[in-house]
Parts: sequence; structure tokens; C-alpha cells
Amino acid sequence: MDASWTWIVASLVVLGAVGLLVFRVGGAGNRNRLTPLAGLALGLVIAGLVFGEERWLGYGLFAVGVILAVVDMVQRLRGT
Repeated sequence: MDASWTWIVASLVVLGAVGLLVFRVGGAGNRNRLTPLAGLALGLVIAGLVFGEERWLGYGLFAVGVILAVVDMVQRLRGT
């Protein structure tokens, strides 16, 4: 296994552990749920990190994910 794949696997394990902790520890009170657009943006950013060896693909996915996240933030601030 290449060193970059080791880092990718390690970061995914840590991300999963943090997600599990948030799911288990988070209260049932008023939650800010992840919108579908924000979920898509997060998926594209992660895909951009995974496919980082192909620079045009990795940077492209990363950029589209960031743009979608900004669009989601603007929509949430406007209340639409």
C-alpha cells in the first residue's frame, strides 16, 4: 500500500469515528440537519481528495464541491 493510500484510509477512519461520536453523543434537541446540497458538496470534496493524483479531476471535484457549499450557505442565509 502506498503512503498516500495509508493517509487516505487513516483519514477516512478518523472521519468515521468522528461521525460515530457525533451521532452517539449529539442531543436530540434543535439540530442543524445537513441539506442534500451540502451533502453533495461534502461528497464532491471528499472525492476530490481521493482522486487527487489526477490533478484536473481532483481539483475539479474539489472546486465544484466548494462552490456548491457556498451556494447552500447563501440559500440558508436567505431562508429559501
